[in-house]
Amino acid sequence: MAYAGGAGLDTTKTCLEGTRTEILRHIIDWITDSRVGTPRIMWLQGQAGRGKSAIAHTIAAWIKDAGGLGSCFCFARDRLAEHREEKILTTIARDLADRDPAFRRALADVVSKDHSLKTTRDVMQQWQRLILEPLSKVNGQIVGKVVVVIDALDESGPDASRSHILSLLTSWEAAHLATNFRILLTSRLLPDIEEALSSCQHVTVTSLDDVPLESAEHDIHLFVSNELRHHHLGGVIGPKEIDQITQRSNGLFEWARLACEFIKRKRAGVQIGIPLEGHTDWVQSVAFSPDGKRIVSGSHDKTVRVWDAERGVQIGNQLEGHAGIVWSVAFSCDGKRIVSGSEDETIRVWEAERGMQIGCPLQGHTDWVWSVAFSPDGKKIVSGSKDETVRVWHTERGVQIGNPLQGHTDWVQSVAFSPDGKRIASGSLDKTVRVWDAERGVQVGSALQGHTNSVQSIAFSPDGRRIVSGSFDKVVRVWDVERCLQIGRPLHGHADWVQSVAFSPDGKRIVSGSSDRTVRVWDAGRVLQSSNPSQGHIDWVRSVAFSLDCRRTVSGSLDKTVRVWDTERGVQIGSPLQGHTNWVQSVAFSPDGRRIVSGSLDKTVRVWDAERNVQIGHPLHGHDDWVWSVAFSPDGKMIVSGSLDKTVRVWDVEGGVQIGSPFQGHTDWVRSVAFSPDCKRIVSASEDKTVRMWDAGRGIQIGHPLQGHTGWVCSAAFSPDNRKIVSGSKDETVRVWDAERGMQIYNPLLGHSDWVWSVAFSPDGRRIVSGSSDKTVRVWDA
Repeated sequence: MAYAGGAGLDTTKTCLEGTRTEILRHIIDWITDSRVGTPRIMWLQGQAGRGKSAIAHTIAAWIKDAGGLGSCFCFARDRLAEHREEKILTTIARDLADRDPAFRRALADVVSKDHSLKTTRDVMQQWQRLILEPLSKVNGQIVGKVVVVIDALDESGPDASRSHILSLLTSWEAAHLATNFRILLTSRLLPDIEEALSSCQHVTVTSLDDVPLESAEHDIHLFVSNELRHHHLGGVIGPKEIDQITQRSNGLFEWARLACEFIKRKRAGVQIGIPLEGHTDWVQSVAFSPDGKRIVSGSHDKTVRVWDAERGVQIGNQLEGHAGIVWSVAFSCDGKRIVSGSEDETIRVWEAERGMQIGCPLQGHTDWVWSVAFSPDGKKIVSGSKDETVRVWHTERGVQIGNPLQGHTDWVQSVAFSPDGKRIASGSLDKTVRVWDAERGVQVGSALQGHTNSVQSIAFSPDGRRIVSGSFDKVVRVWDVERCLQIGRPLHGHADWVQSVAFSPDGKRIVSGSSDRTVRVWDAGRVLQSSNPSQGHIDWVRSVAFSLDCRRTVSGSLDKTVRVWDTERGVQIGSPLQGHTNWVQSVAFSPDGRRIVSGSLDKTVRVWDAERNVQIGHPLHGHDDWVWSVAFSPDGKMIVSGSLDKTVRVWDVEGGVQIGSPFQGHTDWVRSVAFSPDCKRIVSASEDKTVRMWDAGRGIQIGHPLQGHTGWVCSAAFSPDNRKIVSGSKDETVRVWDAERGMQIYNPLLGHSDWVWSVAFSPDGRRIVSGSSDKTVRVWDA
C-alpha cells in the first residue's frame, strides 16, 4: 500500500511548555470525556498563524506518551504530491496496526482476502475496508482512548482533493465510532470545510480566533522570551524589544516564530533524503564521493558516517572524535579523504577507506566551523566559521596557511574553491558573497551585496554576463557577473516573496512571479519595470513562459486559469483561458507563438488558440492522474505530457488525439518531460529515481533507464546538440548523461544541499544551470 512519508508527529513543533494551557486542557477534557454522547470529532479552526499545528503536535505527543495515539497525519502545501488524499487512510490504517495487535490481525485478514486493497486509490473503499471493517472485527478489544490527529486539512490542495475525506468525516459511521475513539482535525476556515463540518452534530468546533488577545499575547511573550533567551544579541534584544515583538504579532504565533528565526539567524539541520539509518540525532550535512559510490554524513550526534550509496548500508564504524555537532563534511576529489567541521571549533581529516583520523585536529577558529571544502587538488582545505572568518589549511601538514581571511561581519555559512583552486568564495549571514585570492589571502573586489533577505530564485541571461535574483525581500536584482556589481537599482513592485524569475530568450526582458499573485515584466537593459504588474490571477502563479518573440507572456495559476499578457504594456490580452477544473501546473507557448498548451491537476492537457484566447478542440484526455509537465516539440506538431499516473503521452497538435499508446516503464510519478531539439526523442524524469529516453515516433523506450540518482528525479533536459541529457534530483545532485550510449558522463555535480528542482543547458550547450530548494542557483561547466 502507498503510505505518506514524513507526515507524522514532529515533537520539535510542539507548544512551549506553559503556553496554550487553556486550549490544551479543553482538548484533553474532550478526549477523556467518557460520556456516550461526546462528539467523536473536534475541528480546531482559525486563521493562518494561530498555532493550530503546534497544538496538534502537542496533543499528539501527549496522547502518544499516554499510549493512545492512533495516528498523526499532517498535510503540507509544499508536499502535496507526497501527502495526497488517497494516502491518508492507508497511513492511518498502518499506524493503527502498529499500535494494536488485534487491529493488525483484523486488517491482515481483510487484505489477504482482497489483494486489490493494496493498490486501490478509492478513498471511500479504503475507509470501509481498511478502517471500519477491521474496527468492527475488534469491537471492544481495543482498550483505552485512541486518538487520530489530522493537521492542516486546508493544505491538502484544492477543494476536490479533500472532498472524500470531508464526506467520510461527516458520515454516519464516523458519528458512531467506538466511544473511546476521537479524531482531532485542524484547518483554516475554508468555505468547503466549514460547509461540511460546521453543522455536523458529531463534530464539535473550537476556534482559535475566539481566544482573547490578552491570553494569546501572554503565551507569545513567553515563547519569544524563551526563543531569544540563550542567544548573544549584544544587548539589542531586551524586555522592551520582546514586548514590541509580542504586540506586533497581533496574536499570531507564526509571525512571532518567524520574527525570532530572523533575529537568531540560525540554520537548522536538514535530514538526509534517503533512508540511511544509524545516526541518533539530526543529520546536518551530506556529500557524495566523487565516484558517486559513497556518501558521507555529519550529524548532531557528533559523529561522521560513511555509507554505501548503492546498498544503503553504513561502511565500517562511525568516525568519532568531535566533541560537538558536525556541521559540514566533504570528500577530497580523489575520494580518499574526508574533512569535517564542527561545533567544537575544530576541523578533522579522515582516511575514507579505513575510517581513521589523520593527524591532529586543525585548530584556530574561535567558534563553530560551519562549512569546509577541499581544493580541487586536495592539497588545501578551506573553512568558514561562526567567528566570521575564512581560513585555509595545508592538508598534509595540518597547519593554517597565512592569516584568517577577514571581512565578513557575521557567520560564514558557506565556502568553496573555484575549479582552478585560485579563488575561494564565501557566503555569510551578513547577506554578502565575497571572493578571495586563495594564494595571497586577500579579498578580490567588493562584496556582492544588496538583498535584505533570503534569495529565492536566480537565473543567468542567455549571454551569461548577467544574473537576475528574486528574494524574500520582495525585490528583483540584476548583477554584472564579471564586475560583481549590481546593475541599476533594485526592481521594486512585488508585495510579497518573489518565487520565480527568468530572462526572455533574447535577454531583453525579465519576468518574475510572486506570492502576491502577480506576474511582472521588466526591461533587462534599462533595469526598469517595462510594464505595470500583470494582475488578474486570484491565487498563486504556478508557471510562466515567454512567447518566442517575447511580445507575450503566458501564466498558469492555482486559480485554475491560463492568462495571456502583453509584455510591453503589462495588460491582459483577452479573457482568461477557462476550462480547467483544478490547478494549472504547467504552461508553454508553441514555437510559432500561435498556440498554448497547459497541463493541470484535473488530469487533462488543453490546447489554446493564443490569438483568439479560445480552447482548440476538446481537452486531451488519457491521463488518470495529475498532469505535472507539458511541452511542445520544436516543430510545434506534437505535445508531450508527463503525469503522476507514471506514463508519458504524446499528442497530435492538429488532430487533438493521442499518438500511439502511453509510454510505460516508469514505476512512479513522472515529474518532467522534454523533446530533443531534433524532435526524434523524448526524455522523462520520474520519482522512480530514473531518467528514460523514448523514441518519439515509435513510442518505445531507447536503451535502459539512466540510473544513478538515489532520490526522485525532478527535472531533465536535452543539450542543444541532442548528445547530452542533464538531470536534477531530490538526492541534491545534478548528473549529465551521454544520450547516445545511455551512460553517465563523469561524476555527479555536487554542491546543492537540498532538492534540485530544475535544470537546463545554456543555448550554446557549454553550461548547465540548476535551481534547488537550498535557495541557490548554480552554474556548471557542461
